[in-house]
Amino acid sequence: MDWTLEVVIVPVSDLAASIAFYRDQVGFALDHDTTNEHMHVVQFTPHGSGCSIVIGTMPSQNEMAPGSLKGVQLVVADAAAAREELVGRGVECSELMAFDERDGGTFFGFSDPDGNSWAVQQIRARAHTPLIPLEARGRFGEGVEL
Repeated sequence: MDWTLEVVIVPVSDLAASIAFYRDQVGFALDHDTTNEHMHVVQFTPHGSGCSIVIGTMPSQNEMAPGSLKGVQLVVADAAAAREELVGRGVECSELMAFDERDGGTFFGFSDPDGNSWAVQQIRARAHTPLIPLEARGRFGEGVEL
């Protein structure tokens, strides 16, 4: 049986500021922004990912304090290019850290406005072997309106 991680809830205090951060600065695709009398839920998916993040006001989203999510890991093919892109969009990032010269040993980090922290790992193999094949993108996750 396959078990897939498809959503991570990120606890935030200001939905508008978080939407602007994750969509406009980090560049995650905004999948949907849903509001009704019971809740406000926003889902984003990093390009190339099968896992999305969700922010909002549902009870499960309010169980964690804003900023309490630490070290969620993203993977990119080129950490220097990814860091440069984020810095160019106004995201404060740590310096590149090479813990190991082998593929997978280079990291940097950033945090959202509430202090939720993200680790970004470089795996050069992702450039030619993405986890989600290009032909499958758009059928799920990649900015598809739900």
